[in-house]
Amino acid sequence: MTQNRLMFDFFKKKPKPEPPKTETAVVAEPTTASELPVSEPAAVPAETPSGAQPEILPAPEVLEETPPDAQAEAVSEQVAVITSEPLPEPEPVVKPTVWPESRTAEPEQNPTEPSSTEAVKKTVSKSLFARSFGSLFSRNPKLDPELLDELETALITADVGVKASAEIMAHLQKRFKAREFADAKQLLAALRQQLLDLLAPIHKPLVIDKDHKPFVLLTIGVNGVGKTTTIGKLARRFQHEGHSLMLAAGDTFRAAAVQQLQIWGERNNVVVVAQGQDADPASVAFDALQAAKSRGFDILIADTAGRLHTQTHLMAELGKIKRVLTKVDASAPHEVLLVIDGTTGQNAISQCRAFHEAVGVTGLVVTKLDGSAKGGVLFALAREFGIPIRFIGLGEKPEDLRAFDPQAYVDALLPKNL
Repeated sequence: MTQNRLMFDFFKKKPKPEPPKTETAVVAEPTTASELPVSEPAAVPAETPSGAQPEILPAPEVLEETPPDAQAEAVSEQVAVITSEPLPEPEPVVKPTVWPESRTAEPEQNPTEPSSTEAVKKTVSKSLFARSFGSLFSRNPKLDPELLDELETALITADVGVKASAEIMAHLQKRFKAREFADAKQLLAALRQQLLDLLAPIHKPLVIDKDHKPFVLLTIGVNGVGKTTTIGKLARRFQHEGHSLMLAAGDTFRAAAVQQLQIWGERNNVVVVAQGQDADPASVAFDALQAAKSRGFDILIADTAGRLHTQTHLMAELGKIKRVLTKVDASAPHEVLLVIDGTTGQNAISQCRAFHEAVGVTGLVVTKLDGSAKGGVLFALAREFGIPIRFIGLGEKPEDLRAFDPQAYVDALLPKNL
């Protein structure tokens, strides 16, 4: 009996084994029927010792799952926003201007290029003529005979020439004795007027006669005056005026002269007729005139070899070139341009006389006035020959070849207010 009770107590007091406690994830109830609950599996905590209260973890955040269609819509909206932003405009690419072979339209003037008056003033005002006369009137503010003597010396020193200086001074002294000058300023105004009167007869800009097609322009001069460079600058100028033109490489004597003219032709996209080194210059001119005439060019510029005016046989060669041109066009050449170095001084008078006797010069180009030129040789040429000065060279750039303007030239040499 006792044994049975003990066995009953054993079974009665023995606690039943409890299963291990696990934390279950808490899932929030969806607020609407369209929302789908999303739950992450909860981490199973480590077993706690008996008698200890299990740690209660906070409920995990509920992440709402976006339907696939809504995700695609959001991505498409972002792409649309990105692609709708305007792209920055690319910077314009400036292409170099290439002149066509035959050009008739006149291009616009470069706004950055200085005017002819400004360019002449900037260059010629640095000459000996301008500097000597500026200091002369500043040293002698009073009108007296000594000022007149110094004035005559300054004219001769500035390459105005003995004859031109004598005529100018004779006129000024006559008015001085007649007491027509109240002060040195009136003397300065009278001198300016004398210089303008001396240049007025030769102010005849070059005009391309459209009745002659092509208009033949023959360039001549001694060695080193800048004939080939002047031709290149003239080609650019005539193209800006709307003319089509061709060049003839007639300087077959100087080394690389033909290549130099061809380079100028490439820069301006102008056709150059050449036969190579040591070719007959008259033959080059003849072929070029025939080609220009058949192809309808407006202007033909023919280069010639530089020669000293004292070399008779070379001067006779110029006569031959002129005669050969007349076989194609009886009126050619229509302009004979003599290029003169402005730094040669009174030697320019001898050059002009010799070339004028050989071929008949019709126009002058005075170059290198930006160097050591004194500036007065133009007055000597005007007084001696009366040949129009077509252009003056003020520098090395193509735009530095300017049409001669007597008013701008005198203003640069002798301003109204010194």
